Amino acid sequence: MSLNKNAFEQPANRLLAALPATDYERLVPHLKLVMLPVQKILYEAAEPITHVYFPQNAVISIVTSMKDGSTVEVGIVSNEGMVGIPVILGGKATTTKAFVQIGGAGMQIEADVLRAEFNRGGAIQNLLLRYVRAIYTELTQSCACNRLHALEARLARWLLTVSDRLQSEDFPLTQEFIAQMLGVRRSGVTVAASTLSRGKMIRYQRGQINILNREDLEATSCECYRVIQNEFARLLGNQPRRDRQ
Repeated sequence: MSLNKNAFEQPANRLLAALPATDYERLVPHLKLVMLPVQKILYEAAEPITHVYFPQNAVISIVTSMKDGSTVEVGIVSNEGMVGIPVILGGKATTTKAFVQIGGAGMQIEADVLRAEFNRGGAIQNLLLRYVRAIYTELTQSCACNRLHALEARLARWLLTVSDRLQSEDFPLTQEFIAQMLGVRRSGVTVAASTLSRGKMIRYQRGQINILNREDLEATSCECYRVIQNEFARLLGNQPRRDRQ
């Protein structure tokens, strides 16, 4: 990828953008602008994490896999965060796998470099720890949501989250992929998506999702969506919701 100076002067990743200038400038020589194509694996379970990523417009799924090959999404990251949290928490590997769900660009940095900067303390450490707290809220709320709420509400929450992270109402996703991420049968996703389509909240065609009525989709979603959004806004004040028509 050709070097885009503006990508470094005005980082699209909101964690990087939230750093004080002096802290961010220390990272710049170590940051590399990279393309993150669909299905690219950023790290595997039980293997050392060598690089950390700050997505710009890519969406990354963090998944857990079972012995029978089934998977479920346990986290989703885009321009609000980073991929590779274990490297700042005293570990070099994790039980999860990270791969690109929707392709785009991102900033890459060597794990050892970020770990050293984190261990310096100060603004970088404070910001990343607040991000970890936000992720903890997302994980715990999602666990409750997956156990207690109907699939239709969970699907609405998930689509809203992807939309927020991408800052777009249109994105490519297949029902098969959504089923894998939610840990349910594809037939269940088909029924839930049909309900949302009949309610004119979304349009689904040829693997492309278009959110038509965000207000109704939020009303259909469970309270978990707002709980998670509010916690991200509280802990990471640089992440306002994008105004939509």
